Amino acid sequence: MNRILSIKEIEQKILGKDTDEALDFLYSIKNDKRKFYLNLIKKYEKIKSDRQNEVERFSMMCVYERDLLKTGYKLIAGVDEAGRGPLAGPVVAAAVILPEEIFIPGLDDSKKLTPDKRDKLFDIINEKAIALSTGIVDVEVIESINILNATKMAMDTAIRKLEPKPEYILIDAVELPQFSIEHEAIIKGDSKSISIAAASIIAKVTRDRILDKLHNEYPDYGFIYHKGYGTKQHVDAIKKYGVCPIHRMSFLKKII
Repeated sequence: MNRILSIKEIEQKILGKDTDEALDFLYSIKNDKRKFYLNLIKKYEKIKSDRQNEVERFSMMCVYERDLLKTGYKLIAGVDEAGRGPLAGPVVAAAVILPEEIFIPGLDDSKKLTPDKRDKLFDIINEKAIALSTGIVDVEVIESINILNATKMAMDTAIRKLEPKPEYILIDAVELPQFSIEHEAIIKGDSKSISIAAASIIAKVTRDRILDKLHNEYPDYGFIYHKGYGTKQHVDAIKKYGVCPIHRMSFLKKII
């Protein structure tokens, strides 16, 4: 009869092993009925199940890119923006070209992610992307040409700055007819395309960091907390202190 390993011995055996290797070893000592062992099995089976689910979810978000790769396109850019709705601050767009066969666990629409998760993915995308760039349009321009046109301008800038140049562009919702490069606008594209999701994260984190810096210039408004969006805290501050230079006056007609 095989000797029952101690808890310490089991821990040492699976230390440094990947999930599949750890499970293979744990399954090999299936005669162990201790709660510690059974809980370890459950833990690693859940890790494996979660990983498989994430691979499947990510694969579903690669459909647009996969189809384009099959037709011969290699450099596919995703484009998205952050900051169309806030009462203050710039609108920021990002364009990202990811390599083929990439897998970035957790990559998703930036709105579905916590700030900490966005920051971590921001660094991963910067490290792994073939190319990425941003376009930033400030409040004065937003006020002069309206937010939709400012958004298109930011996207246009981000795309034109990409190097190498994209062969095809996937855009979240917005049509950009001025481009001769083939492109497609996808409704809710940030949850359907890994390239657009990556762009949504780069745009969101870039804009949030701009607002964090602007908080130091205009601390009365709490920009570090709400990033310029129309929260109660922000609206109350506007009513108390008035507007500051980074407020979008056209967005404040019902407030002031």
